[in-house]
Amino acid sequence: MGAATEAPMSAADAAKAAYELRKAKAIERANRPHITDQPITMKNWWRHLNLLNIYLIVIIPILGLWAAWYTPLHKYTLIWAVLYYFNTGMGITAGYHRLWAHTSYSATWPLKLYLALVGGGAVEGSIRWWSRDHRAHHRYTDTDKDPYSVRKGLLYSHIGWMVMKQNPKRIGRTDISDLNEDAIVVWQHKYYLWVVAFMGLVFPSAVAGLLWNDWKGGFVYAGILRIFFVQQATFCVNSLAHWLGEQPFDDRNSPRDHVITALVTLGEGYHNFHHEFPSDYRNAIEWHQYDPTKWCIWTWKQLGLAYDLKEFRSNEIEKGRVQQLQKKIDRKRATLDWGVPLENLPVMEFEEFQAECEKGRALTLIAGVVHDVTDFIKDHPGGKAMIKSGIGKDATAIFNGGVYLHSNAAHNLLSNFRVAVVRGGCEVEIWKQSAKENKDAVPAVDSNGVRIVRAGEQLTKVVEPLVAAPAS
Repeated sequence: MGAATEAPMSAADAAKAAYELRKAKAIERANRPHITDQPITMKNWWRHLNLLNIYLIVIIPILGLWAAWYTPLHKYTLIWAVLYYFNTGMGITAGYHRLWAHTSYSATWPLKLYLALVGGGAVEGSIRWWSRDHRAHHRYTDTDKDPYSVRKGLLYSHIGWMVMKQNPKRIGRTDISDLNEDAIVVWQHKYYLWVVAFMGLVFPSAVAGLLWNDWKGGFVYAGILRIFFVQQATFCVNSLAHWLGEQPFDDRNSPRDHVITALVTLGEGYHNFHHEFPSDYRNAIEWHQYDPTKWCIWTWKQLGLAYDLKEFRSNEIEKGRVQQLQKKIDRKRATLDWGVPLENLPVMEFEEFQAECEKGRALTLIAGVVHDVTDFIKDHPGGKAMIKSGIGKDATAIFNGGVYLHSNAAHNLLSNFRVAVVRGGCEVEIWKQSAKENKDAVPAVDSNGVRIVRAGEQLTKVVEPLVAAPAS
């Protein structure tokens, strides 16, 4: 008798087996090392490249430049290309960036639809994808989880992160639940390639073709080359805005403010402000700063298309500015010589002070601090006789108006001559004792914990001028 025929697998079993196979393959793919974890070699370099992005942002623009050599530029096509450049650029700055990535204002559905369409015409990814990466950039600025960290190089932050594959597991996590609930965002993401094809190339070509019969010029100049310039301008926010300019609000991370970046990016160049106050609908807060995106949003509000424009309180903005100024001042202060700190000076008895003077040292006592002015006698602006008259004496009154009311500069210079303090001398010992006992008399310190000596508050400065005793 022949071998028994194997019973056919039921549909349910077949479906279960197929599911298990797909699950196993998915687990295998998830555990497989990503190409970015492998070093670039002569054999695998091409696997590190994002070929789709290379085609979209490198090859097509090169073909456009080549085509432009053989395509006359019509005057109306040039005007249209510039106008459409600003529209699609605004789709990124006012739409993708300030509306969706940062929710710095709210928009009616006609405005959202317009921004979704022209933003798609910039060919920089869908709203959902773009905003997700940008939120990660803000949350993890300058770290390995930042998708386009400038710490990896200026060229990488500008375009390298687009043409080289990235490991999605290394990009920082962000919440985009609000975007997933936005019908226009979901629609644009679903039909993104159709939006790109129509708004990026078909629409600009059709306008030039139907209105002044320049189909080819519209395709090359208002389509391909306009896309190239919009993309490069946006990429400057990731690179140039983290490299060129000042940091008036915070210098812990790389974002910077500069008018050149603002001019290139439709107002996105005040990036240090933006990273400190990301939900503010403005990038530029001064009247003279260039930010056309801000004025567009403001105009839309007047037309009833935008509402709930968010602004950080000016008090909080000025706090940040003052704090950063203080950090800069503290750094500058740290480079200057403020004399030996009082707590590091030796304590000298008054009799010892006088004995040292009798031995020939040019010591003078001012506000309880002993100063050695030996090398300064010849340079004293008031002459040798005047400074010598205070040697071996308590010259506090002389220095503070008894003979001459010395300037802040003189008190600062005097601090360099400190050599000791006299036991029980004036407020020096009092200050040291109160500091030890942790009393309320705590001196002001800078951000580095170094004691601050402000103009007019030097230890040797007596607020009320002392009157010298009359000659006996």
